[in-house]
Amino acid sequence: MRSSKFCLHPAGDTPSSCRLFDAIVSHCVPVIVSSRIELPFEDEIDYSEFSLFFSVEEALRPDYLLNELRQVPKRKWVDMWLKLKNVSHHYEFQYPPRKGDAVNMIWRQVRHKIPAVNLAIHRNRRLKIPDWWG
Repeated sequence: MRSSKFCLHPAGDTPSSCRLFDAIVSHCVPVIVSSRIELPFEDEIDYSEFSLFFSVEEALRPDYLLNELRQVPKRKWVDMWLKLKNVSHHYEFQYPPRKGDAVNMIWRQVRHKIPAVNLAIHRNRRLKIPDWWG
């Protein structure tokens, strides 16, 4: 991966697939193939700055993906690569954890989801039909 310009990342069944983490820490521009994908830390990191996106339909067309990658200008690739190097520390696991590493980013994501979880819990309690109605 370290010697590749682009690393293919077909959508998997989890948002924390190791392929994507491996590509990013290897400074290999991810080529994400998915029509709908949930990416880790997406609310804090703009993947369009250092990744290329293709739909499944595009990827299945013969030679389409390869031709598109060959047409990426060197300057654009270098800009993406530099941005990738600047965010790669967010995908590295450290022991003990460090500010901004993968463990820290995961906890930040959990913290962001807690208000929505609490809202859903309170809403479920409020919307239950009392027994005396039934």
